[in-house]
Amino acid sequence: MNEHATKEDILNILRLLSSNDYLTQRDLSNHLNISLGKANYLVKSLAKKGFIKIKNFTEKGKRSKYLLTEKGLKEKTLIACYLLKKKERECLELKQETENKAV
Repeated sequence: MNEHATKEDILNILRLLSSNDYLTQRDLSNHLNISLGKANYLVKSLAKKGFIKIKNFTEKGKRSKYLLTEKGLKEKTLIACYLLKKKERECLELKQETENKAV
């Protein structure tokens, strides 16, 4: 992934797909308030990295099912932990700033 795909975007897509594997890219786009092109890019990138599998379930391949792989579940957990630790650091920094200004 590159700078266009934030860890939060990736985590949000993995979360959505883990709860509903029949979502379309348009559904992902609407739920995450991102463009359809970005949703398409993220889904293809996640599939390329092995985090999801794309299964076509109509004759012409117009409908797809996105399945989280074991690797995708691990990545979802790693990203969630990373973001939680990042927020914790930010919280501590803000607390220190507030204490320093109060003195």
